[in-house]
Amino acid sequence: MSCGTSEPASTPESSNRDADTEQAILEENEFDADFIPYSENIPETSEAIELVPVAGGTFTMIDEDTGKRHEVAVDSFWIGKFEVTWDQYNLFAQGDLNELRQDFYKVMYDVDIEMEADAMSSPSLTDEVLDMLREADVPADVISKPSPAYSDMTSGMGTDGFPAISMTHYAAHMFTKWLTIKTGEFYRLPTEAEWEYACRAGSNDNYSAPSDSELENQAWHRGNSNRKYQLVESKEPNTLGIYNMLGNVTEWTLDQYKEDYIGELQGAPAQNPWFKPEELYPRTVRGGSWTESAEEASCLQRRGSQPNWKMNDPQLPKSLWWHTNAPFVGFRVVKPKDQPEDLEEMEEYWIEAMQDYF
Repeated sequence: MSCGTSEPASTPESSNRDADTEQAILEENEFDADFIPYSENIPETSEAIELVPVAGGTFTMIDEDTGKRHEVAVDSFWIGKFEVTWDQYNLFAQGDLNELRQDFYKVMYDVDIEMEADAMSSPSLTDEVLDMLREADVPADVISKPSPAYSDMTSGMGTDGFPAISMTHYAAHMFTKWLTIKTGEFYRLPTEAEWEYACRAGSNDNYSAPSDSELENQAWHRGNSNRKYQLVESKEPNTLGIYNMLGNVTEWTLDQYKEDYIGELQGAPAQNPWFKPEELYPRTVRGGSWTESAEEASCLQRRGSQPNWKMNDPQLPKSLWWHTNAPFVGFRVVKPKDQPEDLEEMEEYWIEAMQDYF
């Protein structure tokens, strides 16, 4: 005897459908045999970015405040297993700007400025190099690196194996462009939709807040962080094998912050939604951090950047690169499974620097 709702009886038609589904899964797995976790070595360094595959799919995004819901579809991508660390970020931030320019023009535009000794010794490009770039229809100011910070951006919390913090949205974006140049593979920040989908481990179940045990096992927050960020390979990963999406540092996404994000989505489902930034503030960060309460350690947690994140910056305009008062902000990278076919497709994702007079 049984009670409750019984499973429907199997029929020849349903058995055939099950067989067809299993065959389709087998064929898909065979086709995607290379879609597996792997490490992307950063050439000429001892560092590597570890990546986790996230199979594309459809899920329902929910606005907790309004109750609005919208179905969203994302394509397959790899995402950083860990937040980008200082060890990795400083390779970019402390690298030689002229070498970076040289690599960028060669890799992206097949323009070789290697022999231009004057350009290599100057922080500004020479007239000769600028003429060369104009003749090749190449923009001159599309790659740069962070200026020196006015203070210790780690706040004394450590660098080796700890998440890089306090960079602006533009700086995080430039890191992904640098990584693209170094590896020859296209990298960018995750969109809001991709970030949430990865945080929820590709599930379309109704989202529920983490239990006390899940918070203890997976999230660094104000209640357990000892007032500092922690090593990126700490706590336990989610079921996809991704670490620290609930806490440790809140993470930049590719999007302009929209208060009514769900209400502005288009399509049923919305296909790979992305709100390209057109204003400096606010840009979207997702997840909780070591400075925030346990309640904010959630895959649904989102907020926008603010001018007061640079409150102690003495410059005017303020730094393009550093948020002096945001030691809780970091990021991780995404590599789309379907890579752009050409430079023009990559350029669609590039954002421009905007002066900050707030």
